[in-house]
Amino acid sequence: MKMIQKLMLLFVLIFWSCTINGKKSDVEAEEKRDYQHFHKEARAFCKAQNFNEDYYFLVDFNVHSGKDRFFIYDFKTNKISNTNLVTHGSCDKFEANETKWEKVKFSNENNSHCSSKGKYKIGKRDYSSWGIKIKYWLHGLEATNSNAVERVVVLHSWEAVGNKEIYPEYSPLSWGCPAVSDAFMELLDAKLRQTQKPVLLWIIE
Repeated sequence: MKMIQKLMLLFVLIFWSCTINGKKSDVEAEEKRDYQHFHKEARAFCKAQNFNEDYYFLVDFNVHSGKDRFFIYDFKTNKISNTNLVTHGSCDKFEANETKWEKVKFSNENNSHCSSKGKYKIGKRDYSSWGIKIKYWLHGLEATNSNAVERVVVLHSWEAVGNKEIYPEYSPLSWGCPAVSDAFMELLDAKLRQTQKPVLLWIIE
């Protein structure tokens, strides 16, 4: 009788464990965002606008700033080839970045120091006083980011940005630029210098 009771208890524990693990997996699956419709739209945009059709850059500011949220998507393999950290704008709030990752504010106004969402054309390679001393001008292609050049919102590196995920810690805040690590900027720079057509950078939330 005791053996039967032990077996029944063991069965209940196994069933409960599987149920909990299953729920956890479901939650994790729900939290993982599906970017396929962004990739599809980006591909069509690049083809229509005569942009580079090998790859594009996608930045998701809905992701915690301590996690990778800068994605290089390869149109040829239909896969994300590289990921890394990237900063978002401070909106003139310069205290420690504690929970602002989930409160990213967007603005196209001059001197706002906020990020601007939308599609950008990556433009001229130029000198930067930050990171590896290289920046790329960003030309906003939508009403939400049309002042990017005037605001000097550029793609550059910054020593303060990590080269691997630091979650649950947070990445530093920028003045509106999508700043990446020095090592990742070297990778981006190598890719951008090889292309003859403009590359798409798309910031979403």
